[in-house]
Amino acid sequence: MDLTLLRTFVTVHRAGSFTRAAALLGLSQPAVTSQIRSLERQLGRPLFLRRARGVVPTTIGDELAHRAAPHLDALVEITETGLDERTGVRTLHIAGPPEFTAARVLPALTPLVAQGLAVRSSLVGNAEEVLDGLAAGHHDLAVAVARPRGGLFTATPLCDEEHVLVAAPRWADRLSPDLLRCKGAVVLEQLPVVEVHESLPFVARYWAAVFDSEPPGTAAVIAPDLRAVRESATSGAGLAVLPRYLCEEELARGRLVALLEPAVPPLRTYFLVVRTGTLALPHLSRAHERLLRAAGDW
Repeated sequence: MDLTLLRTFVTVHRAGSFTRAAALLGLSQPAVTSQIRSLERQLGRPLFLRRARGVVPTTIGDELAHRAAPHLDALVEITETGLDERTGVRTLHIAGPPEFTAARVLPALTPLVAQGLAVRSSLVGNAEEVLDGLAAGHHDLAVAVARPRGGLFTATPLCDEEHVLVAAPRWADRLSPDLLRCKGAVVLEQLPVVEVHESLPFVARYWAAVFDSEPPGTAAVIAPDLRAVRESATSGAGLAVLPRYLCEEELARGRLVALLEPAVPPLRTYFLVVRTGTLALPHLSRAHERLLRAAGDW
C-alpha cells in the first residue's frame, strides 16, 4: 500500500476536512480527494462520510487510522531525528498571544536555546488565527486560550491566568472598597475604561464573573496589546482588567491599585497545542516538556 495515500488519509482523519488536510499537506483539495478515493478503491470500503462541514470517518476508517497513525508518526520521528544528527540544530516555530509569549514562553525556552534549539515566534492575538496557522503547518507549537476540538490537535493545559481589576491611585482614591463590594459595578460607571478591543473582552469577562452584569458601553482607550493597556491605566487613563502576572510590579510599587479582590477571581486557562502525532519529534517534545515544567512556577 502506498505510504503517501496512508499519510494523506491520516491527515484527513485528524483534520476532519479535506480542505484543512490539503493545507497541512501542501496539496490542492482535488489532489487530496483523489488520493482518498484511490485508497478507498484499493480497500474496497468507504473511509469517510461526507458532511456539509467536513468528513466523518466510517468504522473501517477509524480502525485504519488507529492502526496506521502510530507507525506513520514513528517514521516521521526517524526522519526528524536523522535531521537532528546531520545539522545539530532544529528550529521550533511557536505562536501565541503577544504578551504571554513575550513574558512567559520565550524566557522559559532560553535553556533549550543554549543547547542549540533555534526559536522563531509569531505573536498572534487572535486565537483562531493561531490555530489556523498551526493547522496549516506554519507553527509547530501554539499557546491558545481555549481547548481546540477535534482530532487534528492535541492540547495540554499549561497554566491559569488570574485577572485583576486595576486603576491608577488617583482613580482608586475616589472609590471605597466597602462601597464597591456593596454596590458593585454601578460604582465603576464613573471611571473610563482601557481595553484591547471595542468589544471589551477582558472587562466583559470580569463583569460577568464578578458582578453578574454587563460592562460599560464603550472604552475611553483601545490599545490592541495588554502591555499598552497596562501603561495607559498606569498613566491614569482609566480602569482596566489585566492578567496579574503582567501588572505585579505596578501593583507592588503602587503605580496601580487592585480595586477589588474577589474570593474567586476570574481565570483564563492557557493550553499548549500541537498537531496530533508531532510530539514524537524530539525538539518539539523537549520544548513542550520545558514549558510545562516552567508553568509550575507561573
